[in-house]
Amino acid sequence: MNLLLDTHVFLWWCDQNSRLGKEASDAIANPDNTIHVSLATAWEIAIKEALGRLKMPGLVEYAVEKNGFSQLGISFAHARVAGALPLHHRDPFDRMLIAQARVDQLVFVTHDASIQPYEPYEIDVLWT
Repeated sequence: MNLLLDTHVFLWWCDQNSRLGKEASDAIANPDNTIHVSLATAWEIAIKEALGRLKMPGLVEYAVEKNGFSQLGISFAHARVAGALPLHHRDPFDRMLIAQARVDQLVFVTHDASIQPYEPYEIDVLWT
């Protein structure tokens, strides 16, 4: 299975936070699965750190590498799909992650209930 972690899921994994839940934790830990972390996540974390709303211990790219995750870049196709999504959710980072999951056929791992209206738009979601 190919998974794309929502930003909070990535942070919960790095912090070993119990809010992640067993099913999501097991899927992320499964060596048969490929785990992707978007550059949009790194961008979101950097902005929240600059605003003083978040403190990431160390660099995002180090945590991605340390955990054996794959970096997922942002393509023109991702941008086009993100821009065309209905405005159920105005957060540009979440919209990009939804678009990436759709374009690359990844299972989106999230706890964010505001993603639910996008499920009919050809994305699979693993809820935490």
